[in-house]
Amino acid sequence: QVQLVESGGGLVQPGGSLRLSCAASGSIFTIAFGDMGWYRQVPGNQRELVARISPNSITNYADSVKGRFIISRDNAKSTVDLQMNSLKPEDTAVYFCNLRSASGAQSWGQGTQVTVSS
Repeated sequence: QVQLVESGGGLVQPGGSLRLSCAASGSIFTIAFGDMGWYRQVPGNQRELVARISPNSITNYADSVKGRFIISRDNAKSTVDLQMNSLKPEDTAVYFCNLRSASGAQSWGQGTQVTVSS
C-alpha cells in the first residue's frame, strides 16, 4: 500500500508560477517501479491527466499544459513534483497526485487546491 501527500497549492495571479510536490510512502518497490502523475479536477467535471512520468523519467503531458508545466521525480526521495509556469485561470482545479503500480493498482493523494485569479 502506498500513501501520497501533496503540498504546494494556493492562490496565484495569472502568469505566475507554483510548484506542487507529492511525497510517497509505503512499499519502496511499488513506488520505484510505478508511474507517477498529476491529475486535476474541477467540480462537475471528470478528473483529467495533467502529466505523467515513468520510473525512468519518460514524461507525457496534456496538450493544455505542454510548454508550461514540468513534471519531475526523485526516486531516492520518492517524490514527484509539478512545476507550473505561465498559469492561466483555466488551470484552477484541485490537483491530485497519482501512482500506478506495475500491476495496475492506483493510489491517490487527498488533493491540493490551485486557484489562478487576479
